[in-house]
Amino acid sequence: MATESEKLASSLEVLRKLQQDGHTFVVCAKDISRTHLVRLVDNGFLEKVINGWYIPSEPTAQRGDTTAWYISYWAFVVKYLKDRLGNAWSLSPEQSLDILTGNCCVPRQLIVRSPQCNNSVVQLIHGCSIFLLKSSCAEEICVEPNYGLNVYGISESIIMVAPTFFQREPVTARSALSAVKDSSDVLKFLLDSGKTVKAGRIIGAFRNVGMSDMADEIKSVMSMSGHLVKEEDPFAEKLEVARSQSPYATRIMLMWHNMRETVLHCRPETNAAVGVDLYMKDVDERYKHDAYHSLSIEGYQVTEELIEKVKSGKWNPKTSKSDEKTRDALAARGYWQAFQVVKESIMSVLSGMNPGKVVETDHRKWYQEMFAPCVAAGIIKPIDVAGYRAGQVFIRHSMHTPLNSDAVRDAMPVLFEMLKQEEDAWVRAVLGHFVFTFIHPYYDGNGRIGRFLMNVMLASGGYRWTIIPAEMREVYMSALEKASVEGDIRDFAEFLATMVKKDLD
Repeated sequence: MATESEKLASSLEVLRKLQQDGHTFVVCAKDISRTHLVRLVDNGFLEKVINGWYIPSEPTAQRGDTTAWYISYWAFVVKYLKDRLGNAWSLSPEQSLDILTGNCCVPRQLIVRSPQCNNSVVQLIHGCSIFLLKSSCAEEICVEPNYGLNVYGISESIIMVAPTFFQREPVTARSALSAVKDSSDVLKFLLDSGKTVKAGRIIGAFRNVGMSDMADEIKSVMSMSGHLVKEEDPFAEKLEVARSQSPYATRIMLMWHNMRETVLHCRPETNAAVGVDLYMKDVDERYKHDAYHSLSIEGYQVTEELIEKVKSGKWNPKTSKSDEKTRDALAARGYWQAFQVVKESIMSVLSGMNPGKVVETDHRKWYQEMFAPCVAAGIIKPIDVAGYRAGQVFIRHSMHTPLNSDAVRDAMPVLFEMLKQEEDAWVRAVLGHFVFTFIHPYYDGNGRIGRFLMNVMLASGGYRWTIIPAEMREVYMSALEKASVEGDIRDFAEFLATMVKKDLD
């Protein structure tokens, strides 16, 4: 007779096969036998979302851990809605625009439109829900490529959103407008139904963002078709944006614009000017303390003895099997190597080079050095440290879902352009760190690289190398989460200002 361990192993094998068949983030009860289902739930390998629907989880996860749910959320939504409604559904126009312009945060309530809905709420786990709105779907349902969500296209969405959306979510609205390629994309949704009020609002919106040619053409065609249109600007303030085929790029620019004044209001006094040699001596002296805290924030168990071993050159994976296989030692060695290259970047900045240009050129070197020990140990391949990630990543405990891999390639050049253009070192440090981690361009190491970027920018303004203590991790991560999910940078800017002031004392 099979032991309990053998039975559990057989159930895990069933789960593994389900995941290989495309059920990685969601399991429906009809996909698995009740015996295996109960066993996996009882042992913590599956977590119930609603009756008949489950997501993979970690047995060691603490009660209330949201990580597995946030990772699985969009996959669950797609599978659940297709099972219940077939293809006759779409997200609301507002949430469609969020998804299509790079805001993929897990919403507290997702609004789904379908003639088959019954105006009911489906309560999910961790405070989330789906509102099933009995309504028509999009005229042209688009399948969003990264998650497979049914959404309104950008042009139809900006027509169908509520009038207040332009003031409540100006970043999303402007990002969407900048991505419209031709007036015909909008007019086909306006002419047939004669949506004159909506047309007036869209014309005013295009004119607000500097796309007057688009506004004039829509107005002219509506007039020729016998529709009397009264133009109305739906935004609270005027702000032109560059026309772009990438709403992700526009979102990064607008986030920077919207957050900049708040960051400036939190700016601390800079350090007294010191020579380059004294500045670099101070950076060197802070290495051990910085390495301990930065690596600890990322969950590595790093001691001062390990850091000193790496720094002194006594760490040798070629002669020590424990060094070769120790994850923490590899991380510590990689941090040391990256730190040396970051110091070269600081030297370039202190010699007068544009800080944004320096980071644009050097950040890839930092990343490569950080993971070079893992390459040498055969844990990862050399190709894995070349360029940005090619797949989706998730952040533990975070409702923020980083940009898809294609969007990363649109967004990163914009970040560096903002850094190169920005005149204030404090803004470069705060927003540079935040936007880098918002994009999350790498599979791993984004927090460490973000803090390196922050300190290079602080150096450009005469600020001392600033360490974020591991014991402040929750405050730090919470502030980043608020900025990512709510677009409110104040807590993060104030937190970093406190850390900088602490290092002035």
